[in-house]
Parts: sequence; C-alpha cells; structure tokens
Amino acid sequence: MAISARDDRSRWLILAVIALAQLMVVLDATVVNIALPTAQKALHFSTADRQWVVTAYALSFGSLLLLGGKLADLLGRKVTFLIGLLGFAIASAVGGASVNFAMLVAARACQGAFGAFLAPSALSLLTVTFSDAKERGKAFAVYGAVAGTGGAVGLLLGGLLTEYLSWRWCLYINLFFAGIAATGAVLLLRRQPAPGRPRLDLPGAALVCGGMFCVVYGFSNAALHSWGAAGTWGFLIAGVALLAGFAWRQAQAAQPLLPLRIVLNRNRGGAYLTMLIAASGMFGVFLFLTYYLQQTLRFSPVITGVAFLPMIACMVLCTNISNIVLMPRTGPRPLIIFGMLMSATALALLTRIGLHSNYASAVLPSLVLLGVGLGSVFAPVINTATFGVPPQDAGVASATVNTGQQLGGSIGTSLLNSIFATATAAYVAAHIGPATLVHGRPSPQLIGLAAIHGYTTGFWWSAAIFAGGAIVGGTLMRWGPLTRQVTELRPQRAADALAEPTGLPRQA
Repeated sequence: MAISARDDRSRWLILAVIALAQLMVVLDATVVNIALPTAQKALHFSTADRQWVVTAYALSFGSLLLLGGKLADLLGRKVTFLIGLLGFAIASAVGGASVNFAMLVAARACQGAFGAFLAPSALSLLTVTFSDAKERGKAFAVYGAVAGTGGAVGLLLGGLLTEYLSWRWCLYINLFFAGIAATGAVLLLRRQPAPGRPRLDLPGAALVCGGMFCVVYGFSNAALHSWGAAGTWGFLIAGVALLAGFAWRQAQAAQPLLPLRIVLNRNRGGAYLTMLIAASGMFGVFLFLTYYLQQTLRFSPVITGVAFLPMIACMVLCTNISNIVLMPRTGPRPLIIFGMLMSATALALLTRIGLHSNYASAVLPSLVLLGVGLGSVFAPVINTATFGVPPQDAGVASATVNTGQQLGGSIGTSLLNSIFATATAAYVAAHIGPATLVHGRPSPQLIGLAAIHGYTTGFWWSAAIFAGGAIVGGTLMRWGPLTRQVTELRPQRAADALAEPTGLPRQA
C-alpha cells in the first residue's frame, strides 16, 4: 500500500496532495488560454503562432502518458510523482520568465512531458491507497470533482491573475501548487519499488509514443489549417498505423507496456471510451461558451470565470452523490447514461443563445444541467477505469484513462473548431449583400450573427457527441455494482508474495 496502516488518517492527507497535483495539471490548460492574448502582446508573436503554446503542451503530454504510467509502475509512484511535480514547477517558472516565443513554447513542451509523469502517478497512488469500497467512493468523488471542474476553475483563476497581476503569474502559480504537493509527498509517501525485475517494453514504448504524437499533431494541424491539409491526414494515418502496431506488439510481448487484460475488461474498456467522448464534447462548452461570454456579451475574463461557478458547484455536488451514494448500489452504467444524456440536453438548450441574450435565462440553466451531467460521469468513469487493476498495473491503467481525456480534448478542439469556422463562413456567404456591407466589408451585425450561428452549430455537435457517449457507455458497460473478478486478483496476490518476506505479517 502507499501508506502505513499505523497512521490511517494520513490517507486523507495523501488524497489532498494528489488532488492538488491533479488540479495543477488540469487547470493549467485553461489558465494559460486566458493569458494567451496578453502574452502574445508582450512577447510579440503572431496569432497563427499562438496555437503552438497550447499544441506544444498537448503533444508532449499526450504522447508520453502511457510511458509515464508504466515508469510509475517500474520505478515507484513516489519517485515519478516527485519528478513530475518538480519538473512541472521548473518548466512553469521558465515559461513565466519567457523573454521570447521560442522560450515559452519550449517551456510548455517540458510542462507536458513532466505532466505525463505526474498525472498517472497521482491517479495510481489514489488507486492503491484507497482499496476499501466505501473510502474508495469518497476518494474518487474528490478526484473526479477536481478532474471535471479544474478547467472551469482555471478560467476564473486565469482571469483574476491576468487582470490583477500579470499573464506570467498564470505560470508562476504552479510553483505554489507544486511546492505544497511535493512537501506532502515527501512526508507522507514511502517508496514502493516494483516486485521482481520487470523490464520496459522499449519497442512498445516507441510505437505508442510515436502513434500518440502523430494523432495529437494531426488533430492540432486540422485546427491550425484544415482537415484537407496533407499534414492532417498524413499524421493521422501514420498515428493509426503506429497504434495498430503497438496493439499487435502488446499481444506478443512477454512484459507488455499495456497488458491487454486491462483494456479488454468490458467495464474498463467502456470507461476509457466514455472518457474520450466526454472530453471531446466538454470542449464545446469551455471553448465556445467562453468566446460567447467575452466577445458577444462583453464579459471580462474575471466575470467569465464567475459565470462558470454554478456549473462547478453542481458538478462537485453531483460527483459526490453519484460516486458515494449511487454507484455502490447501481454501478457505473446507469449513471453514465444519465450524465451523458443530461449533458446533451444542456448543450441543446444552449443553442437558444442570441446576440442580446440574458445570462440568467439563456446560459445559467444549461450550466446547471451540465454540472449535473458531468458530475454523474467523471468520477464513476475514473473509478471504473482503475477498479480491479492489480497494483503493478495501476500506473499504466491510470495513464490510459488520462490518455483518453487528453486525446478527447485534442479531437474535440480540432473537430469543433473546424465545424465552427465552416458554419461561420457559410453564414456570411449566404447573407452577404448590399444591406450587410459597411465600407465593402461584412457589418459588425452580420459578423456577430455568423458567430452565433457557429456557436450554436458547435453546441449541436457537442450534444450529439454526448448522446453518442450515452450509447457507447450503455452498450459496453455491465449492469450492477462493480465486482472484482478472481482472475484480476491473482496478480495482486503474486505481487504481495514477492514483495513480502515469508513469515512477516502483511500490512494493510
């Protein structure tokens, strides 16, 4: 276990450390997004280059996640957790002190690389620390709330830091998070070397890192250029081919990077796909609604962050209810179906927005419903994705669910951005005329209406994504509460036998 049974209360302190580290990773994306316009002006880089500040992080984080999860299993979770924390903090400090565009992009890439160590280490620590069913439900409710609301919290925090301090503090703030979490990790965690002498599947690691890099870059290229660009399809095809090779390699390898028994379990496989779909659809809210509030309703960055607070409150409340009260009785399947359909309904309602809509009537009801929906999805999915996994595979199982979230975010960003751009351009082309031109250009009224059309089109697509997630989760997952299978417990007993000398009492 991650802690000694002599200090049972320290488990909850470890949960606080893990939650703080996860919050730092999750909110980093939206915190930086809020700061980008100001950073662009300060460092004098172009709008086209601005996307690379986001893409550099996504590329390194997404491509190295599975490798980071496996190294957590091989080297020990405390080691990789601390490496991830300290590396992320140093990279954040360099990014905050950037004097040019290249320095900022390099720092963001390093943040992503160390985040790939940190995120799976945090979740696998949670998995092996909380094995009791009742305590596990509470712990994963907290973790799920952080994972689900971190992006929205980042909007509020980024707005406050940018408006009242500097865009650089959107990166410097990570030093405080990492410092507190690292201190707690040093004091509370103990090192757990892997039992036996496991080896790293280097060919598998090369295939999956290369495949994930190509897939994430392909989707990012679609957002930067177009779906028809050679770079988009070329990288996507290469990524699919490399990932297919990785799957074949895992079936042949004596010590695979990702044992197929982890993903072929029906509940876990459904959880990984559900996470990917939910992350794809969720970006329809954070992306388009943020633009709508700031550019159409003229909210400041701080007020935009405050506008998301009702969603955060509902998500936290429903995360605890779903994971602590309902999931032990119903299992994940009905909760995920309900949450996905509720999220789809919320996004469908958002299509009522207009140029002069009122926040309380047009936006707030949808945010409340979305908080209920996402709160019913994230914690049960994360809990299910790591349930029944033997301790020696906890890191790579945790990395797989993080990979689903990261890949889903990349897909959602590029797909919905492209849909928005196409819908907006089509609206302008269909309505251009003498009455809608000002000095030979589309009038502000037409541009505003075209943007609304683009937002609502994106919301409809996001609603369809969540509805599809309800079908996928409802089809793949089993009915009833989660139960451990005998075959999944055998590796844990074997690991315990290797790790503990004969005749000594086993710690809880």
